[in-house]
Amino acid sequence: MGARYEFMVLGPLEIRRDGVPVPLGAARLRALLAALLVDAGRTVPVECLARRVWGDRQPARVPNALQNYVLRLRRALGRDLLLTRPSGYLLDVTPQDVDLHRFTALVRRGRTALEAGRPAEAAGPLHEAVRLWRGDPLPDLPAESLREVLPALGEALLDALELRIDADLALGRHARVLSELRALTGAHPLRERFHEQRMLALHRSGRQGEALDCYREAAATLARELGVDPGAGLRDAHRRVLAGDDAPAAFTGRERTAGRLPAETTSFVGRVRELDHVAELLTRTRMVTLTGVGGVGKTRLALRAATRSADAFPDGVWLADLAALTDPGLLDRAVAESLGLRNHSSRPVADAVTEHLRDRRLLLVLDNCEHLVEPVAALVLRLLRWAPQLTVLATSRERLTVPGEHVVVVPGLALPERADDTGCEALRLLADRAAASAPGFRVTEANRADVAELCHRLDGIPLAVELAAVRLNTLAAGEILDRLEDRFRLLAAPRGGGPDHRRRTLRQVIDWSHELCTEAERLLWSRLSVFTGGFDLDAAEAVGSGGALAPGDIRDLLAALVDKSIVYAGHAGPRVRYRLLETIRQYGRDRLDERGEVPAVRLRHVRHYRELAARAAAGWCGPREVDWLTRLRLDLPNIRSALDLCATAPDLTGTGLDIAVDLGRTRCWFFSSTLGEGRHWLERLLARPDAALRPEQDIAARAMTVWIALCQGDRSSVRAFLDACRPAGATPEAHPAVRFVEGAHALLVDGDSAAVDRLARAREAFRAAGLPGDAHMATMMWAMAAAFLGPRDTALATRSVYVAEAEASGAEWAGSWATWCAGVTELRYGDPARALPRLRDALARQRAVGDNWGPLWGVESLAWATAAVARPGPAATLLGAAEGLRRDMGVDLTGLLPFHTAHLSTELRVREELGDEAYVMAHDAGLTAADRVALALELTQGTRHRRE
Repeated sequence: MGARYEFMVLGPLEIRRDGVPVPLGAARLRALLAALLVDAGRTVPVECLARRVWGDRQPARVPNALQNYVLRLRRALGRDLLLTRPSGYLLDVTPQDVDLHRFTALVRRGRTALEAGRPAEAAGPLHEAVRLWRGDPLPDLPAESLREVLPALGEALLDALELRIDADLALGRHARVLSELRALTGAHPLRERFHEQRMLALHRSGRQGEALDCYREAAATLARELGVDPGAGLRDAHRRVLAGDDAPAAFTGRERTAGRLPAETTSFVGRVRELDHVAELLTRTRMVTLTGVGGVGKTRLALRAATRSADAFPDGVWLADLAALTDPGLLDRAVAESLGLRNHSSRPVADAVTEHLRDRRLLLVLDNCEHLVEPVAALVLRLLRWAPQLTVLATSRERLTVPGEHVVVVPGLALPERADDTGCEALRLLADRAAASAPGFRVTEANRADVAELCHRLDGIPLAVELAAVRLNTLAAGEILDRLEDRFRLLAAPRGGGPDHRRRTLRQVIDWSHELCTEAERLLWSRLSVFTGGFDLDAAEAVGSGGALAPGDIRDLLAALVDKSIVYAGHAGPRVRYRLLETIRQYGRDRLDERGEVPAVRLRHVRHYRELAARAAAGWCGPREVDWLTRLRLDLPNIRSALDLCATAPDLTGTGLDIAVDLGRTRCWFFSSTLGEGRHWLERLLARPDAALRPEQDIAARAMTVWIALCQGDRSSVRAFLDACRPAGATPEAHPAVRFVEGAHALLVDGDSAAVDRLARAREAFRAAGLPGDAHMATMMWAMAAAFLGPRDTALATRSVYVAEAEASGAEWAGSWATWCAGVTELRYGDPARALPRLRDALARQRAVGDNWGPLWGVESLAWATAAVARPGPAATLLGAAEGLRRDMGVDLTGLLPFHTAHLSTELRVREELGDEAYVMAHDAGLTAADRVALALELTQGTRHRRE
């Protein structure tokens, strides 16, 4: 096991190895170590190190002098700790090894707790953070060293002191902080917050006169030294002292994040006690699970409780609906997507989710967990352990059995205690829903007793009540009661059973709705149960027809099921989308199983989505490519279900590979999901030893796996995947897809100019095979290779071919990338000022079509162009925005050689022009921006590209 190092900069510089001090005598050597520790774990450029070590008195040959000190530092600390990077040096230590970074993390925790109104939780980390300071930072370094860093460290300490005193005052410790505040106001007389805190502490100690004297002294100092009046905070403290208000001022913190919850489409009725109970639990526990029978309203209760509790979670409330998830292996990815993460990297998705949540205070709602209890429980346990400010609210028919879990059993709605009790929850829900579906219905003296009895016999289960409300359009309440008596004798049995009784009761309610359908409607209902999530009319006709149901019958039957609230309809773009409630879907699946039709209907489902993916791939790089992207995005749950079946049936493995490859050809994995999911399905299907694949299927799938790994920047996997594309003795010419990935590898990994010729040959091979969409992708990569690696004449000629083909295709996505490639070519071989508007236009077009992948490179290339036209400040901000987008997507730039080289060149240029401190500030502004693409468009506003 290696040595354990501790580094301390919050005071005189100290180094300990396994608890033993490590001497570093030379002052410049100590300055170099301190300069690296400030950015521990990150590459510090040579120019920045020189500035930090020598200030304005740099030696004549900085690189040589710096290398000498690096060698000496390596001898003291070990070679493995100090690493050389292309642009500088990196001290390979964790944040926990450096007191400065522990201090920063503790202050962040304390601030978050204080913002959330939990001063007791905030006080501990803030006290611990301040105790890390052993005096002025780094007083033993030469006077000219770290001049740009030391003032910021001092400011960070003062900020931490303000926060810690805020927490102490909120906890009633005003007497303890008085002497400290006296010293702080004396040492920092122009820092108004310390005066505010001292006034409050004096006032709450019963010393109002001294508090007012404190204000007069502060006001006089500000007027004398700066010629200004006290700020709003100090004036407000003065007003509160005069008014005798001793409450602490409200703490103002970071901007809140709303999160992602769906809007309610119908009114929320009742549940007052349950809401109060769940909301109270969310204030004192981190894991709450709502359980109960299907249809009892767990989801609605969870969403309403989450909305009500949103103010306690500054990083938002986020919903992950797991109902459509069939593959437990995609659970992590589903949660990541619900949080807005798009992890395209090869690292485990759970790691990305954990890292994202680690320092955030948010509420994660996991809905419909019952079919994934074990994997959900494992994920929740991991997240709760590593994200200490996370709270989870789950809904499931079965408890998750996670340590610390609080289970709330959701009952039916409150029932009328007597016939004239019209205010009970179940009756109010019935009347509310009937007002929409049966406008002529009213609760009257004549039907009140029947309505109350109906609610009782439905056990107040919201789904059952809502189904009954629909029938009030054609049946009176008494007639519905008569049918219940005839059809569902179990509903007349005395209540008091356990959970199984509730499930049977609900099944009988759905049985009753099923009986009210025609035989054709029942058959279609059962067949629609194979859909996961929503579906459109084309899918319903393809999967639901057969035997007694002709394709032409489906439209009217579907409309009838919508009218009876078995199927819900809603508009999504140009098409109407349909869906079944989960409980209704499960009921239909049972009926389908009873009919013995599950295998046949699931096979029709797979074939439909195979054909859909093939049609999308054939139409790619055509006028309807954006429509295809939208359609595939909406149908992803069904596509996943189809792929899951293919992955478990040897005779369908080839079909599954065809689907996965075609989704890659349409770039669906880039835009609608993540590269990691596409790779997941390809690797899972290719791993089946019993699959009978045609050679071209196997090669196409392996080539697509190479392409995805290349785009992820996963160099370590690419070569093995590439070798697997080639059967023994075969050459790349054997398949155009292999030619393509060979060329892409030469471009992205090797940076080899041979990529230009290889991609040109792949382009021609695709065209000869009648694959225009694939040929267009090869053309794009060919033009890109020429722009980065080819001579000027080749780059300009290739650009012209690509732009002309893209414009002729009428494809908006293809056109946006052609514009981008034209801009990059202009930047490298022409006028950067003319390149900038082209690149901005490309980014705007990518954003308009919902391209989540292109903006990574659009923002990055805008940084290159902005730097080239001598605007270093905006360029640094754009570099930060591009880095943030890559982090979100999980893309490793170092595995994409031409992009990485251009990035490093731009970063070095901009850092040199701005200076390190200004660069970091501008870079962080882009990195932390809420909408980085909008920021990039704003920074480059005023540059317009006229399309020729």
